[in-house]
Amino acid sequence: MNRLLPVVASTLIAGAGLLAPLHAAEPAADQYWVSSWTAAPQQVWDESFLFPSNVPATLRDQTVRQVARLSVGGSRLRLVFSNLDGEQPLALGRVTVALAGEGGAVVPGSMREVLFDGASQATIAAGAPLISDAVALPTDALARLAVSVHVPGPAAVRTFHWDGRETGWIVAGEQTSAVELSTGDADITTTARLLLSGIEVETATPARAVAVIGDSITDGATASVDADSRWPDALAERLAPRGVAVINAGISGGRLLSDGMGQSALARLQRDALAQPGVRTVVVMVGINDIAWPGTAFARDQSRPALEALQAGYQQLVRQAHRHGVRVIGVTLTPFKGALPDTPLADYYHPQKDALRQALNDWIRHSGVFDAIIDADVALRDPGDPSRLLARYDSGDHLHPGDEGNRAIAAAADLDALLAPAPVSTLPRKD
Repeated sequence: MNRLLPVVASTLIAGAGLLAPLHAAEPAADQYWVSSWTAAPQQVWDESFLFPSNVPATLRDQTVRQVARLSVGGSRLRLVFSNLDGEQPLALGRVTVALAGEGGAVVPGSMREVLFDGASQATIAAGAPLISDAVALPTDALARLAVSVHVPGPAAVRTFHWDGRETGWIVAGEQTSAVELSTGDADITTTARLLLSGIEVETATPARAVAVIGDSITDGATASVDADSRWPDALAERLAPRGVAVINAGISGGRLLSDGMGQSALARLQRDALAQPGVRTVVVMVGINDIAWPGTAFARDQSRPALEALQAGYQQLVRQAHRHGVRVIGVTLTPFKGALPDTPLADYYHPQKDALRQALNDWIRHSGVFDAIIDADVALRDPGDPSRLLARYDSGDHLHPGDEGNRAIAAAADLDALLAPAPVSTLPRKD
């Protein structure tokens, strides 16, 4: 009976007036897709929140141009857009992708139109992603791309990625074909990400990806803008010669157990890491906001979680990954004594919070729950005061590493341990 199904299906499709055979859309045997860049989507907050959103509430006949650096390259690529928190469908006009030049310009001759089921326009359903057709634009590892999207609008902006650490442009009119954007006084530059949430590339042989899920330290809150200097960026540079992609699934203000400036790591692990094509390893660096937010302006009336609750959250996250046959690397939490001085979050640090951090780090190192660890705490702490970042690695706010600190975290990763197979006992059953 099974051998008849393709014949029957092909006959039904032909009878409906579709001339292409059923197998025409199937990929060739040597086509493999891997996620090469991501920006985890989150809900746009209202004006009462502690931080500005840095995006307009509505787009009206505007072009959004963003630059993204791939981790691995390929023969073709496809784009992923998100309307995760949108309450209405969001219509896209023309979309292009090109090799990025300087200051919002693109490399002449590299621009390609992006299609959706063969059409030049598409609509992102409310609460959903949208994946483009494959685009014939060969790319190298660590190539920088410029993606331009015209939004006819009016379209409410409900989904974004707040801290992209890369300048983007929102300009008037349809400028997706412009080599250099025409800007005016009303145009906007922003480091937030809009619409675009992922770039996947096609490779001739199966490629693997490492997804890094975390908070602002992973997201790169104090990394230099337009410099690809977040610690997952440095890890991508180490892994590019091995043909391994690295995607950054960090969200500033993210937490392990509960929502923060985005969904909890437990809630979004499947979407932002496990469901990404090619992911075989997840690196987890999250928990400092669970520990330090309670009692601050972010969560004035919340209680600090118990060590056992954090341990249970990590164990559940590992179980989620292991049931997909995905390896999990735990990262110890870095020191934060004196964090965020002269800000509304100057009470972020407390000795009791640091005691909880150190107890959790000890468990990460010795519990055996993780397949391997990266000891970022040891790599970045001041030997003379282990509760504080070493000055050379401190961005200046005593919480987030600077560019040199980010490179130190990436350098602390054992690449062989990162890429080893997941334990056989954790792989999904085949029967």
